Amino acid sequence: MAMKESAFAGTEEEISNPRGLPINSTYAVNPADNITGYKSFQAGSFKFHRDEYFCYVTTPTAVHTMPADAFLRALMRDVAWGFFYGTVNFDQVFGTTNYYGEVDMFMGATNEAYTSAGRDFVERFKADKLMDVFKKMVSDWTNEGYDPFAAPMETGVPWGIKNGDNDEAVSRERVTARRMVGLPGDTPVRTDANGYPVNRMFDDVPQDQPEVHAEPGFEHEVSAYNLFGYLSRSDVTWNPSVCSVVKDSLFCPTSEEYILPVEHGNDRCEWFIQLTDEITWNVKDGATGRPRAVINMKAGDCCCMPADIRHQGFSAKRSMLLVWENGSPKIPELIRQGLAPDVAVEF
Repeated sequence: MAMKESAFAGTEEEISNPRGLPINSTYAVNPADNITGYKSFQAGSFKFHRDEYFCYVTTPTAVHTMPADAFLRALMRDVAWGFFYGTVNFDQVFGTTNYYGEVDMFMGATNEAYTSAGRDFVERFKADKLMDVFKKMVSDWTNEGYDPFAAPMETGVPWGIKNGDNDEAVSRERVTARRMVGLPGDTPVRTDANGYPVNRMFDDVPQDQPEVHAEPGFEHEVSAYNLFGYLSRSDVTWNPSVCSVVKDSLFCPTSEEYILPVEHGNDRCEWFIQLTDEITWNVKDGATGRPRAVINMKAGDCCCMPADIRHQGFSAKRSMLLVWENGSPKIPELIRQGLAPDVAVEF
């Protein structure tokens, strides 16, 4: 993996915080609206409220409107992923960028029209404090019967005035195997008995498990499981979960249906291996949002997404995707120094 020379000159703080943003510590949860029943929220100069159909983000430079379903699906991923790697664009205007302990929240910072007009706005927060606000927001704004993790045909609707909640769905723990699914003491294999039935679109996936005959003394070291059977029982979409770990190499398979709720701008190279069916990826420039490519991945295809783009996937039929992540703890420091490569190989 070729390293690029640093594009920055400055201290570590200037590189990881090029705008010199102070840490904002203003947060508020406001009482429920008398008409809609929803609470409103504030983090720094960002204010959030919703009504029957829409969610609104207000900053000193703009007011941005998103449909409630799109906003909640994106918010749910940002919460579940802990702000994930790099930038999570809720759409082409609003999103967050993870600096691992600190988070930038922005309006228009990755949108060429906003930046050229000087209407972009960014504030920085402690990650745990902003996460607390986001968790409260997704809990309050998610009504009974609606699951922002599910495919549209598998859940209720997010519309209307406040009507109960679905905290069981929005508080799911992301699967993070320490070594591999199925090993003793690690994340268990999914079964009917532990609450994971086969998804409606994967009825044809074999459910038999491999037989493992380990030599005495190696029972806790040798294991195998049916990955396709495991993914066929996923109760969520677009939620890569760590299912095996080899040093810094993380295999994060997932099942995909409908649209990836965010435009993900990773801060490191990210490999995709299409296991079944197909996904179409819209690829844009990470900084400006300009279109760069459209990729149609079919079963067996493999691609590497560079670190300077953002991508959003579309899957007409529920498919299986293996996301291969580099979890090296050295990468955030390389990013701060401007040394992290944008591509996996330079020719």
